[in-house]
Amino acid sequence: MNKGMRTSHDPSPGELGVLVKATQAALNQRMDEALRPLGLTVPQYACLSNLIDEPGITSSELARRSFVSRQSMNVLLQGLERAGLVRRSEQPGQRREKAAQLTGRAEALFVRADKAVQAVAKRMTAGLGKTQRAELFALLTACGDALGQEQPHA
Repeated sequence: MNKGMRTSHDPSPGELGVLVKATQAALNQRMDEALRPLGLTVPQYACLSNLIDEPGITSSELARRSFVSRQSMNVLLQGLERAGLVRRSEQPGQRREKAAQLTGRAEALFVRADKAVQAVAKRMTAGLGKTQRAELFALLTACGDALGQEQPHA
């Protein structure tokens, strides 16, 4: 990744895409390094974070929000359940999925994990001012929204 900012360069959309992907890969690596001492992976952290935000969410929705397949989420939830971090309801809900909830132990672990992840995010944005962070947020949101839209048929 380019260490210096070249403001006179007009990057192509392809260059921006590569930069976003490289930044995401670096962020993921640093998050993984921060979570490893706590015994968590980035997908596990994402799962716990989503369960904090919405207890009882289905595994399909957890998978979508955590950027993993439904099959991977099922394996991930089984591992979290064996570790005593998640409990799933006995009664299946819609599409025969069992709702998942965090245990008290998981909630305490999540607090520590979230502090570690927030420190990584703070490091990532340390060179940005408040206005730049807001602009970056708006620009990344616009890019994500554009990719989420239906492509017009020619």
